Amino acid sequence: MLLCVERRPAIARCDFAAPRAQFATLNSPAVKHLILACIPFLVAACSMASRVPPASPAGDSVTPGHTSVPAAPTSSQVAGDPEAFREYWASHDGMTTLGEPLGEPILLDGVLTRVYRRGLLVARPEGITPAPLPPGWGTAPPADLEVLPAARWQATLTAPATALPLTPTSVRLAVPGYSGQAELRLYDGYGQPAGRWPVTITAGAGTVVVQPTGALGAHSGLLLIDGAIAGGASLLYTLDAETSLVTGQERFDTLYPAIRRFMEQCVLDYRLDGGFVRGYRSPDNPLLWLRDHTYQARGFRYFEQDVVSLIDAFRRAQRPDGSFPDFLARPTLGVLQPGRKQVEADVEFLFVQAVYEAWQVTGDDAWLRANLAAMRRAVRYTMSDPLRWDAERQLVKRPYTIDTWDFAYGPTTRDPTTGRPAPRHWIDDTTIWGIFHGDNTGLAHALELLARAEERVGDAALAEQWRDAAAGIMERLNALSWNGRFYTHFVPLEPFDTPGVDEAEQLSLSNAYALNRGVLRRSQGRAIVQEYFDRGLRRGTTFAEWYSIDPPFPAGSFGLAGRPGEQPGEYVNGGIMPLVGGELARGAFRYGAERYAFEILHRYYFLISTTGATYLWYYPAGNPGISGVDTLPTDGWGASAMLGALIEGAAGIEERDARYRDVSLSPRWIFTDDVQKARVTARYAASDGYVAYAWRRLARGVEVTFTGSGERARLRLPLPEGVTAPTRVLLNGAPQDFRLEDASGSRYVAFDVNAPSGTAQVQW
Repeated sequence: MLLCVERRPAIARCDFAAPRAQFATLNSPAVKHLILACIPFLVAACSMASRVPPASPAGDSVTPGHTSVPAAPTSSQVAGDPEAFREYWASHDGMTTLGEPLGEPILLDGVLTRVYRRGLLVARPEGITPAPLPPGWGTAPPADLEVLPAARWQATLTAPATALPLTPTSVRLAVPGYSGQAELRLYDGYGQPAGRWPVTITAGAGTVVVQPTGALGAHSGLLLIDGAIAGGASLLYTLDAETSLVTGQERFDTLYPAIRRFMEQCVLDYRLDGGFVRGYRSPDNPLLWLRDHTYQARGFRYFEQDVVSLIDAFRRAQRPDGSFPDFLARPTLGVLQPGRKQVEADVEFLFVQAVYEAWQVTGDDAWLRANLAAMRRAVRYTMSDPLRWDAERQLVKRPYTIDTWDFAYGPTTRDPTTGRPAPRHWIDDTTIWGIFHGDNTGLAHALELLARAEERVGDAALAEQWRDAAAGIMERLNALSWNGRFYTHFVPLEPFDTPGVDEAEQLSLSNAYALNRGVLRRSQGRAIVQEYFDRGLRRGTTFAEWYSIDPPFPAGSFGLAGRPGEQPGEYVNGGIMPLVGGELARGAFRYGAERYAFEILHRYYFLISTTGATYLWYYPAGNPGISGVDTLPTDGWGASAMLGALIEGAAGIEERDARYRDVSLSPRWIFTDDVQKARVTARYAASDGYVAYAWRRLARGVEVTFTGSGERARLRLPLPEGVTAPTRVLLNGAPQDFRLEDASGSRYVAFDVNAPSGTAQVQW
């Protein structure tokens, strides 16, 4: 007979090893399914009847290190017959629907299951039932399922429902009747290996504390005994992540939540042209400007799920010549059409930057491809239209504005549409033309981003053309505008003397932006940082050297119809701007002035913690600048720049591809003496891309354990001042080859890791 339950005093025994000949008489599908339907109940009854383990089948031996407890029934024995799975698979076109089988039947989620390439077959009370692959196995089931046999023991695995990266989590294991050694293997949200842990099972139970790593989502686990699978959990826990930073120092730990609160007050969302648009508004204007939104993406990428609707709206608004408006319509305010300030020359490169950086967050290649034609038209417009391109110098030109702002030199004019007094937003026959460095460093940066987009989803030959164009722009700009310390603010096309100011000494805010555009020689980047630092030493009573422009223009040089900005020290005419401080700090981290960068972050923390607000600009004494009734005390532009300095600079997490598939990790906490350890997570809210690490000081060294959703990481671990080389570099406990990188005086131990997780040590 197939099944015999023999009742004896104090012993209940389930004998599944019936003679094959007897089983042959019951070899019909109907009987098989009836038997399979009964099996789970019989197994449960047998396991509950007594805690005394079953007798060992003849010929079994006891593995060294195990207690002398006989082996439990094998998976095939529990199934009644593995032919049941094979027969169902064959009779239901399994190769088409499920694919080939992976290994033997195993106990998965407490139920006997056979795993196939594209699905599962589960032995339920009602019979063999097909099921989809678990969520975490969507890409592919763990490879171990294909190569490891099923164990004679049966295990179940449980854990808390959710877990955080690198945060200790307890996994409970139950293996009835077993005592001895086992191994827990975890798999991440992509079904890839996420760690192995030895565990001791005592009297059928054990607990192991793990540190979850790898891709977000459903993590699964297998328990191995003697190299065979005793059981598994297809959803052991769900790994989730949210951007956070914990150092034990308030000036760092409170920055991200404070900046996020500020920026959440800058969101506008409304219906436009039959669609929906959501973006981050200007801090002094109630409209959605491409410029303000693009620069705020440095911060909102960590908590905003919609990073594309505003860009899509601007793409739809692109004009036939390739140009873009500055801002979108907002019908509820009476702004019925998108518009552009004529003097602006940066909108097109900002669109390219916005698209590329949004793609980095989402990793959506199809969306990037859909924007590629608009990106090409944008840069071609800039580099050909007589209104934007100086054919003689082969550089971007614009009217004489203060840096990237939207009003030109000269007295107040009149709005041609209303007749009211207004700044000079328009081009006329009195316009003074010239070369502004920020338009050109921004375009060169955008051309590099466009080249990367071409390589990813477009034309590789065009990528080289864009890079050649970028190199030519920077070569010509350096010859024209670089003065050895920084970029001259404005070089007029025709001789023009600006009375009352030494133009050669004017340091304008786009020098800080240039630090982070990837277009500078190392000596240039260090020189710009040094210039700001030196001016900071000479600033006197000015609370920060985050100048919009320094020195400012004399009163009345730029007529603003009586608005702030006509006087020196106001608005963009010498006002102090956190957006400059944030870009400067990020650049200082990049160019070997790490302690200076930390000091800038500290000053910004002091500013917002004492006032509970952040403004686009401040007077030199530190009182906030109020440009008008639309001014927000929650400036997202400057706040996002500071957040970029914190996450990308201090914490050192920089994107090298998209969704953090390839990331650079340069934790710079060694340069701030009171941080002994740090736990940092950077998560893109619009995708599953994230990076997390735990950093700590050693007696003479540092250690960082890292993980993420990616495939590769470039580690750059700085050495402290006075240390020229490490004595030892380890990766996962083994000696690691490395190179020393010189960041304008600071030394970094650098090496590449072709894995998403690991632990590195640098000793000196």
